[in-house]
Amino acid sequence: MSTFIENQNWRYATKKFDASKKISKEDLKTLKEAIRLSSSSYGLQPYKVIIVENPELRAKIQPAAWGQSQIVEASHLIIFANETQVEEKTIDSYIANISETRNIPVESLTGYGDFMKSKLINLPEESKQIWTSKQTYLALGNLLNAAAELKIDVTPMEGFVPEQVNEILGLDKLGLNTSLIATLGYRHQEDATQHYKKVRKSEKELFITL
Repeated sequence: MSTFIENQNWRYATKKFDASKKISKEDLKTLKEAIRLSSSSYGLQPYKVIIVENPELRAKIQPAAWGQSQIVEASHLIIFANETQVEEKTIDSYIANISETRNIPVESLTGYGDFMKSKLINLPEESKQIWTSKQTYLALGNLLNAAAELKIDVTPMEGFVPEQVNEILGLDKLGLNTSLIATLGYRHQEDATQHYKKVRKSEKELFITL
C-alpha cells in the first residue's frame, strides 16, 4: 500500500494519448488478469470483455463514442459488454465451474445454484440489464487500479451510443450490450489535463461515521 495512494493521485482520465506508445504484451496480460480476478455479485461475472485491436473497427466506433480521439489514439480499446440475459444455463455453467475448480460434487452446490436462480431468473428484463451492467463497473475498478500501479493511463467512458457500438461489433447477436468503454495507453506530453489538480470531496464532506 506504500505507493497505492500516490498512484491514485497520479492517475486521471487521459484526454490525449500518445499514439506512438504501445502497452507491452506482458503488461496487457497483467491488466487482463486484474479484470479476470475482479469481484462480482455471486462471482457470476455476467459480462464479456472485448479488446478491439483492429484499427478499422476502432475508427468505426469513434463516431459512436461522440468522436472522442482516445478511441483511435490509445494503445488499446476495451469494451465491457454486459450479458442481456441471465438464464438457468448461465448459473448452471457457473456451478459446474465451481465444482471443477474446487473439486467438489455438483450436487453439493445445488442449494447455492437454486438460490441464485430464485433471485435472478425472474427479475424483470430491465432489472436484469441494470444488474449485469453494474457488474462491469466492478471490473473497471480493478482495471483502473492495476493500470495505475503499472503507470498505464486509462480513460473510462460512458460517452457513447450503446446501440451503435453494439451494431458495429455484432453484440446483439451474442446477447451482449456495451456497458462501458475504456481506452488504455500512455498520456501525451501535450495533454494539459495531466497537470490539473485532482478535484475530489474532502474527507469531512464525503464520509459519515455512525
